Amino acid sequence: MKKILLLFLAISIISCKESTKKEEVSVKPEVKLHQLVGGSIFVKKLEVFSQDTTYTGQTKQFTDAYYVISHPKGNLMWDAGLPEGLVVPEPFHEPSGVFAIQRPDSLVNQLKTIGYKVEDFKYFAMSHSHFDHTGHANAMKNATWLVQENEYNSVAGDSLKNKDPAVSELKNVQKINGDYDVFGDGTVVIKYMPGHTVGHQVLYVEAGLEKPILLTGDLYHFEENRTSKGVPSFNYDVKQTLESMDKFEAFAKEKNAEIIIQHSPSDFKKLQELLKN
Repeated sequence: MKKILLLFLAISIISCKESTKKEEVSVKPEVKLHQLVGGSIFVKKLEVFSQDTTYTGQTKQFTDAYYVISHPKGNLMWDAGLPEGLVVPEPFHEPSGVFAIQRPDSLVNQLKTIGYKVEDFKYFAMSHSHFDHTGHANAMKNATWLVQENEYNSVAGDSLKNKDPAVSELKNVQKINGDYDVFGDGTVVIKYMPGHTVGHQVLYVEAGLEKPILLTGDLYHFEENRTSKGVPSFNYDVKQTLESMDKFEAFAKEKNAEIIIQHSPSDFKKLQELLKN
């Protein structure tokens, strides 16, 4: 009888321990998301955002957001807006005649508004390496740059004669290949979605909101891009982009995620409201 009681007691203790472990695993760390303005982009020739003449004669206002993600294991900055040389009183009309661009303020001043300094970041990542996403990248030189290996090779690889000066000071590099769980707990995950550039990526964030947030990078530029699967004329690979769109939508549905199109002024406002609550 004593043996049976001891056996029962041992089983009960093991069961309690396993139950405690499961509870510990299910508790997610507190993650906070902040949204900042890296610039304003007025598109004067919207037709460049299609493979044909769909938008000929149309214009559209974009925003240019970047993001701060706070996690108990460190902070991540996602994207870097327009260059700080564009903090000017009037929009700059760049030579191609497609864009009028302007940045409202410097990184340092913008971080102050949410209580951060440049030195507070363990990680830095960009959706891709186009100029409207690399603006203050070099200011993040003390952070570890998380970048797809093929994207790194396209802008900063050893074999390049002309490397992109926008990332020239980023020496702490962690090259990744495919999806990457930044903190190892599923709360902040870089998802590989190539096509817009060779190593384009998007970001999934569980920030304690009703739904997780899925930041699009430049997979989509505005709402109609998403509904019509529109691909800009300057994409690296159209086929890859369309495949990435399918993967993105499937993942968003699986996670019941709130999709935020990073260049969309209305999505900027939507996320702003969500973060207030």
